[in-house]
Amino acid sequence: MGQQVVEALDALRQLGTPDQMRALARRISPPRPLPRVNSHIHLPPNFSAFESVAQAVNLAAEQGMAALGIGNYYDYEVYGNFAQCARQKGIFPLFGTEIICLDEGLRDAGIKINDPGNPGKIYFCGKGITRFDAMTPEATRLIGVIRRNDSTRMAQMVERMERIFAERGLPTDIDEAAVIQMIVRRHGSDRNTVYLQERHVAQAFQETLFARVPAEPRLERLNAVLRASTKARNPDDFVTMQNDIRSHLMKAGKPAFVEETFVSFDHAHRLVLELGGLPCYPTLVDGASPVAQFEASPDKLIAEIQARNMHAVEWITIRNKADVVRTYATKMRAAGLVVTAGTEHNTLDLIPLDPFCQDGDMPDDLRALFWEGACVVAGHQFLSLHGECGFVDAEGNPNPDYASAEERIQALAGIGAAVMQRYRETCGGN
Repeated sequence: MGQQVVEALDALRQLGTPDQMRALARRISPPRPLPRVNSHIHLPPNFSAFESVAQAVNLAAEQGMAALGIGNYYDYEVYGNFAQCARQKGIFPLFGTEIICLDEGLRDAGIKINDPGNPGKIYFCGKGITRFDAMTPEATRLIGVIRRNDSTRMAQMVERMERIFAERGLPTDIDEAAVIQMIVRRHGSDRNTVYLQERHVAQAFQETLFARVPAEPRLERLNAVLRASTKARNPDDFVTMQNDIRSHLMKAGKPAFVEETFVSFDHAHRLVLELGGLPCYPTLVDGASPVAQFEASPDKLIAEIQARNMHAVEWITIRNKADVVRTYATKMRAAGLVVTAGTEHNTLDLIPLDPFCQDGDMPDDLRALFWEGACVVAGHQFLSLHGECGFVDAEGNPNPDYASAEERIQALAGIGAAVMQRYRETCGGN
């Protein structure tokens, strides 16, 4: 990892000792109004709404965010730049990761989890990771398997896409290296940190379409390649065209689709723990229609989550109606689960960073729940940096120093709030 990452982690470690933060937590009062927090965005070189780390952090500052969490796939070099930019703006950095994995038993049973289209496929997060600057040998091995699987699949998909475009009258000369170079050129990323996603590939072919086909015949030429009608209604609607390229050419059953080679849930869970993180389940619920069997009711979902030794959940609330979030999230919290919220920003739509619901602004009761969750993550992250047990231990089990889940959440949230207050003070109170 680069020097920026090392310095960023050292700066957080030097905010004080765990005992100092525990003492501060007993003295401070909850901030009013509650700060705005977002526990999950993606930054370049992941596919992202943002052109750069600086743009994301500047927007977060303009929008009054107190804490911002990054949850990138498979490389963490950008976290140093993120932390440095965040410190300049007085925004507390939360470090996380996202992993895609598979439960073969649920796949074979046709049970959908939190991917609306693929039985058995699981989006899985780690919150408050701290050991990404010098990974353990086991973390290096585990993430290496994921990177190899992912890179092999995306290279094959790019080859198929180029062949399809050429066969349908629009040769592009795009290969894997060209897609990576597009990302490097667009975001200034180190090419060694780039791991391709389907959205990157769709973007590369859309950009070539725009470069090679004038506006007037563009929709017609795209339809010929898709062998379907694009939903775009004007020739400059690149976002819709990228989505159509994915939908008609790259998804399961389509001509450029390459079967994904997923790691198991246990593999992903172990990786998060090796990175020092808090395993976290991203909740979809009414972000899919119908709601997936795995998430059919709050009680069923809570039981499934706890059975897999997960003790935190996350909402991308823009997918959900507020009443649905409240129904599930309050029961999750009552069951002793930490509850967080984010926006992902993993499309080109530059939506607000303050999480909101599908049907309007975030209600105050939910905002309080998500503030508490962000504080727990900050507390876990801080304790882990000091070599202490955070919200969970190295095996993912709840910290045994507390008599109940409620006591554990309150204690970690207090430590996290104290850490964030001390951080703001060291940043000059910005």
